[in-house]
Amino acid sequence: MREPTVERPFHDRTWLEAHLDDERKGADLLAEVRETIFGLQDGVTSILAVVSTVAAASNDSYTVLISGIAATLAEVFSMGAGEYMSSKSQREIFDAQIGVERAEVAERPGEAEAELALLFEREGLAEDAARRVAAEIARDPNVLLRTMVEKELGVTIEPGGSPLQGALILAGSFLAAALFPLVPYFFFPVHSALWVSIGLSAVAMFAVGVWKSRLTKRNPIASGLEILVLVAGAAIAGSFFGSILPGLLGVAGIK
Repeated sequence: MREPTVERPFHDRTWLEAHLDDERKGADLLAEVRETIFGLQDGVTSILAVVSTVAAASNDSYTVLISGIAATLAEVFSMGAGEYMSSKSQREIFDAQIGVERAEVAERPGEAEAELALLFEREGLAEDAARRVAAEIARDPNVLLRTMVEKELGVTIEPGGSPLQGALILAGSFLAAALFPLVPYFFFPVHSALWVSIGLSAVAMFAVGVWKSRLTKRNPIASGLEILVLVAGAAIAGSFFGSILPGLLGVAGIK
């Protein structure tokens, strides 16, 4: 983040433009960070739950690996496709709403100006001041449209990151995170691999929590422990259900 200096005070236009560009890049980065954290967290917890369940139920490395790899591939493609379609659909809805506002600005500029003045009033400006600000903004239809879209709809005209980019980040981070609970079963017997898998997953998730704390400005230990609870829950749930599933299926007559 750029800080003002004696040579470049707050009213220096060059510094202000660079400062705003930095803040915009930081805001754009937040969406990518969100996808990364979500993918890492879900990749560890969901695959850990799967392999822990199968390990407790079968005690067979081959079965655990087949189940874990199958679950990983299914989740990678499913989450990637879901993120792509949801982001694309959301942007299409936003574009349709922006089109309605664009038509209003073009066909009924007075109505748009009056709405904008009311929005400024709701944000705390006095009525006269709100009308003056809205009238000044309304002198340029493009500025009026952008302000209306941001104030009324809470979106921006610029599309931001592409749906494909978000889908790839989410799928890639999930795949990378899934390796932590899965890889130990390639090298250790099931009983030992289960504990190594839980340990690696715990370390990975704690590290994610610490990294997240740098962005949220929270206590890194508290942030790491918060995510660590998810790993503990996944491991406990997986081991519990894995231990009772064979008995339940046997009672149901399924072998």
